Amino acid sequence: MIKRNTIQRSLVFQAVNKLQCHATADEIYQTIMKEHPHISRATVYRNLKLLSETGEIRKMEIPGGVDRFDHRIQEHCHVRCEKCGRVFDVDMEYITGLEKNITESHGFAFTGYDILFRGICPDCQKSRKQQNR
Repeated sequence: MIKRNTIQRSLVFQAVNKLQCHATADEIYQTIMKEHPHISRATVYRNLKLLSETGEIRKMEIPGGVDRFDHRIQEHCHVRCEKCGRVFDVDMEYITGLEKNITESHGFAFTGYDILFRGICPDCQKSRKQQNR
């Protein structure tokens, strides 16, 4: 099956690359809506799925949160702020082959992994300090 590179798919791809903030599908939809008010939410969601399946963007499944989409497709780690929920890239060397250290796999054929650290972002730290004054 040949996948066409539609205008809608290009709009979604451009929005993810423009935002560069690990945006949610709804944030991407809202961004596109500003200039293209007739695009449907379903079209945006469908194209996010296609773009992530083809490896053009990276889908991040966030435990206890909504999926986010990353413009950086190479393997890297993230940190999620426990206060505001935003997700940031972590500047560190990516550890390859970590799954080879698993001794009991319950029959899994491992295909990869994502490392998500938790913390409090600088903005939330600043806000907390200002509230404590």
